[in-house]
Order: sequence, then structure tokens, then C-alpha cells
Amino acid sequence: MSQAGQIFVLSGPPGAGKSSIAARVRADMPDLAYSVSLTTRPPRPGERDGVDYYFVTRQEFQRRIAAGEMAEHEEIFGNLYGTSQKVVGQVLEQGQDLFLDTDVNGAEQLQKRFPEGVFIFLLPPSRKVLEERLRGRATEEESQVRQRLERVRYELTKAKNYTHLVVNDNLEKAVAEVEAIITASRRRTQRHLKLLEEFQAS
Repeated sequence: MSQAGQIFVLSGPPGAGKSSIAARVRADMPDLAYSVSLTTRPPRPGERDGVDYYFVTRQEFQRRIAAGEMAEHEEIFGNLYGTSQKVVGQVLEQGQDLFLDTDVNGAEQLQKRFPEGVFIFLLPPSRKVLEERLRGRATEEESQVRQRLERVRYELTKAKNYTHLVVNDNLEKAVAEVEAIITASRRRTQRHLKLLEEFQAS
């Protein structure tokens, strides 16, 4: 009985815990559709194709961009990332809410397309903690870690454009806050005008 679906976007600098929180939100809120992003980077240990990302070749990704198949896309550290336009369109047209996790440039593209969307920026408690998390992953060389730390400064300049900000100083607390933002937005009166009309007419 609701209107078209709502888009929810989670972003945050490398090491902020975006993937961990996104996975928890998906598990806790199964009625929330999720679009798995595409990427040209190789999978990290434990990552699964079609679950964490769709891992595709650069040639295939560029073909999709040229064909207008991407709702958003961005190149980060030499790898392409993006979201399928087809998936986004189908989900929202069916009236289902959609949850995405993207980088700040991808989110900026989505903000232009969906100005009524909910955009959540995830912030680590401090730069020191962020650096510890990045080094603790032990999946990248020192030069790559430094690249990611430099990227943080850029991403923070975009944080003010988000509708909400959550500090991930505790995973459970951060997950609860993200889910609370989603729940509150889904209960906004404007999204349920048809239900009110039917109630009044009954």
C-alpha cells in the first residue's frame, strides 16, 4: 500500500566498516532489497562472486557503461565499481526499498537521480583507529594502505552532503543506528498516503 520504493545508500572511507555493517543490515532486514555491486578488482580472501560483489573484467564493465547499464560507477585505485541500473529500476518500480553501499562519488551520482533518497555516511571513531583497521586486514601492501589513507581526506569532504552520519566506534551500536534510520524513514507519512486514504474511506 506504499508508493514507489525508497533508496538507502551507505558510504564511508576505506576501513570504516562499511562492508561489515552492510552485511548485518542485509541479514537483519531481509525485506530490504540489496543490489550487489560490480567491480573489476580481484576478490579478497573469503569474498564470493554474486554475494560480496560481481567480479567482472574491465572490458565487460566498460561495455556496460557504454550501453548505459550502470546507475552509477567510479574508478578507485585502478579498479572500477558500480551499480546496475536495471536492478535499481526494477526494485524501486515494484515499490520495494533498496539498500546500496557505494563510494562517495557513486553516491553523488545517485543523489542527483534520487534527491529524496536517504544517504548515510559511516565514519570511523578516529584516524588512528582507521589506520589500525586498514593495516589489520593484511590484504594490501604498504603503498596501498597509504593510498587509502589519503583517499579518506577526499571522502570526508563529501560527508556534509549526506542526510545522516553514523560513527562506527562499536559495530553493534553502528548497525542499530543505521537500521533505526532506515526504519524511521520507511514510516514517514508521505510514503503511506494510500493507506490513510483507504482507512478514511472504509
